[in-house]
Amino acid sequence: MKTWISNYIQAQHQALDSISQTALEQLTHTLQKVWKADRQIFIAGNGGSASNASHFVTDLGKGASDKLGKRFRVLSLTDNVSWITALGNDYAYEDIFSRQLANYAQPGDLLIVVSVSGNSPNLVRVVEWAKEHGVETAALVGAKRGRLAEIADEVLVVEDTHYGRVEDVQMHILHMLCYAFMELPELAH
Repeated sequence: MKTWISNYIQAQHQALDSISQTALEQLTHTLQKVWKADRQIFIAGNGGSASNASHFVTDLGKGASDKLGKRFRVLSLTDNVSWITALGNDYAYEDIFSRQLANYAQPGDLLIVVSVSGNSPNLVRVVEWAKEHGVETAALVGAKRGRLAEIADEVLVVEDTHYGRVEDVQMHILHMLCYAFMELPELAH
């Protein structure tokens, strides 16, 4: 058991170390640009990634916004269960995010999608919709990268395929995006 724990922790460190600091810095600047322009930020994911998306909205919408004074306009497309199930039932599961985004998004807004595989059909569909409508896109994906890495404007890859490790590191990334605005005063300008 101790060997498994040690190996798991070592693999987790390697996954965390695989984050491109340049790509993370670029996405932080994109968030800053969107915030300064008072544009909206949307985020979506499935399963554990949906939970990470909800957590990110809380941290950016409350924590970072409280620190900055000016609020982030941020919304998780994973949180309205009745709307999601109506869209999935009446149209298709692939449409649960894109049909919500159609109600809210404007050109210049930002969509962030979180996926381990990079191939979730509903996330691919919402990124395609966003790009067709002038919404900037960013994808957090695992080592398989998938279609999302091909079509998103910005991509952060966690170089691992283990779902738990990738989701954990993606939450690290989302936390860093929020805490950058809480801890770096220069981002408030």
